[in-house]
Amino acid sequence: MFVFCLELHLSLPSRSLKEKRGIVKSILGRVRNRFNCACAEVDRQDNPAVAVLGFVTVGPDRTIARRVLEQIEEWVYETWCDVEIMAGDITEL
Repeated sequence: MFVFCLELHLSLPSRSLKEKRGIVKSILGRVRNRFNCACAEVDRQDNPAVAVLGFVTVGPDRTIARRVLEQIEEWVYETWCDVEIMAGDITEL
């Protein structure tokens, strides 16, 4: 069993925490439905302009588990044009 974690640092086009919550909840909900992985906002909750999202997946094969997280990062990049990915880090736990 292999466990991988993706941490995405995002720059958001929001001016208030309410706007940020809408963007973050939408991204997390769609990722859960599309990729079936665990995800949450893990840091910088008090800043409306940035978000740090964490995604975790488990798989029987190292390449399959890692590829799911790579696909999530690509999907966020392609789908959310107004959200800038400042950093992304995939680690094996």
